[in-house]
Amino acid sequence: MKFDLHTHHIRCGHASDSIRDYIEAAIGAGLDVIGISDHSPYFAHEHDHPQPGIAMARSEFSNYVAEVLRLKEQYKDRIEVLLGVESDFYIDQIELYRSAYAPYPFDYIIGSVHQTRGVSIFNRNRWKDKDKAQQLDEKKYYYELIRRSAESGLFQVLGHIDAMKGYYPGFADIAGAEADIDEALKAVAANDLSIEINTSGKTKDCGGWYPSDAVLERALHFGADVTFGSDAHLPARVGDEWEAVRARLREIGFTRWVFFRQKEKIAVPL
Repeated sequence: MKFDLHTHHIRCGHASDSIRDYIEAAIGAGLDVIGISDHSPYFAHEHDHPQPGIAMARSEFSNYVAEVLRLKEQYKDRIEVLLGVESDFYIDQIELYRSAYAPYPFDYIIGSVHQTRGVSIFNRNRWKDKDKAQQLDEKKYYYELIRRSAESGLFQVLGHIDAMKGYYPGFADIAGAEADIDEALKAVAANDLSIEINTSGKTKDCGGWYPSDAVLERALHFGADVTFGSDAHLPARVGDEWEAVRARLREIGFTRWVFFRQKEKIAVPL
């Protein structure tokens, strides 16, 4: 069974094409299951649409859900369409986000840390003039947030858990946070979640996938499940490198990966 749980579309403001286009691309790529998971609105912001190039407007959220559900029904004989969302994780806003999602029948919610201390994880400038101790503090705090997102009870999938390396590849070489990474992975396993193998790292300076093989090996050791997400922002990337990821997971020692239907974990043999 071939699946992809992480896709975006035009509503978020930095992806192209419609939800239907991603579903059609998934069919063309031979997928059995396609998850639609556009970026959540900024629910806590006073304005309806504060950052049009990053996330959808709050007023569009119900329309987004309705469109996915309508297409799920229309395509049910050709492909399974799952309703998801990629949710920002802000520790001080978790209950607001929880209440915003509660009315809707999500198959899964991806929890992603996109900002720490008010700065995007993809902002290269955050690393300027930081000494080794400060860099380590940034990395440890990032994984503290990932651990706390795993413990929040809101998510089924944690998104791109080493994406801070995206535009700063040196992030991967900051030593001293191994225990913090381990605690995050233990929390994933303890709470029956999954981390994603996200192939969009190839579109950033770091190249490759998120997370690194070293993190995946630790995930296997602690019994954390994995899933697949292309993080496609254009239809042509749906299912991108799925077979290569499956082969690498087998080499590492995984025997299964998972997806979620109505928040129930479905295991798929590798």
